[in-house]
Amino acid sequence: MEIIMSILAGLLFATGVYNLLQKQLLRIAIGTALISHGAHLFILTMGGLKGGAPPILVEGIEQYTDPLPQALILTSIVISFGVTSFLVVLAYRASEVNGTDNIEELRGNDYE
Repeated sequence: MEIIMSILAGLLFATGVYNLLQKQLLRIAIGTALISHGAHLFILTMGGLKGGAPPILVEGIEQYTDPLPQALILTSIVISFGVTSFLVVLAYRASEVNGTDNIEELRGNDYE
């Protein structure tokens, strides 16, 4: 199962980097969201995928799931939601003010 999750996280990273290298601001925002989702899966996979084990220590239980990756992922979800919403609003505002979301057209001229 870890192999499948690692491949899926790698695919999310690859498509996220591909979208980050595009010229439209909305695709850049989508790329950051995909990279953050890939990071969530990577953290979950590195924590170990144990099914059916409780996340806390109780008497009589030999195997337990580490709760730290789950806490890190919850924190990361909140941060990535804030960053993604900020980038979407930034892209919307830039396209409204300038009439385009293309990075090349937003750059302007060096002669001005």
